[in-house]
Amino acid sequence: MTPDYLYLNSRDNLLRLDINHLVFFEADGNYTNIVSANKVKHTVGMTLAKMQEMLTQSLGEKAHRFVRIGKSHIVSMNYINQIDIPKQTLILSDGHSFAFKVSVSKEALRKLKDILTRQK
Repeated sequence: MTPDYLYLNSRDNLLRLDINHLVFFEADGNYTNIVSANKVKHTVGMTLAKMQEMLTQSLGEKAHRFVRIGKSHIVSMNYINQIDIPKQTLILSDGHSFAFKVSVSKEALRKLKDILTRQK
């Protein structure tokens, strides 16, 4: 069974993240910002592409709950609340304690909407 935690290990740091509370990952040059449901943001020294690889390797089957959208974001499918293609925004929320508004290209939002509607 694969873990419900993502371990990010660097020379000076170990970060243990509960994947059930990860909302999204955002590219920031050679860094990735990780935002969790409790609104805590961690910044790690790896590109978003490297983070995507790590999610796949570390989480196995559970990595499918995270989807790459556009060049700048990986989002948790569990927290997708609203897709607004004309406004190019994605609202990630648990429905009561937080809501993050993320700017995403129309093309990426169309692809995400297509993925979600095919799942139903």
